[in-house]
Amino acid sequence: QVKLVESGGGSVQAGGSLRLSCERSGPHVITYCMGWVRQASGKEREVVAYIDSDGPTHYLDSVKGRFTIFQDNTKKFLYLQMDSLKPEDTANYYCTTAGDCGWLLLPHHSCWGQGTQVNVSS
Repeated sequence: QVKLVESGGGSVQAGGSLRLSCERSGPHVITYCMGWVRQASGKEREVVAYIDSDGPTHYLDSVKGRFTIFQDNTKKFLYLQMDSLKPEDTANYYCTTAGDCGWLLLPHHSCWGQGTQVNVSS
């Protein structure tokens, strides 16, 4: 079974930076999608960024130019570099994976970590 563990969250002031990491364990899958999902208090979950199994990356419009998603060579670790953070980025961030990128928000077709909290003050 695939297991995901996030870390790196914390509290920063607007304009600051954080790097989230996700450690993946379990069998290797050739075709899959990995990404980051966040949920702010009182709001719906949204996909922040993800990487297709063949390499292309995609970002939520509001984080383009500020966030960068990448993996290590072994694909055991997934990262989210967050720069120029804004109060609107405050949320619980989850590492997630699925067989298809369109399934990242589907509970029965994706695997989630425990989440890591990011707080950005103004």
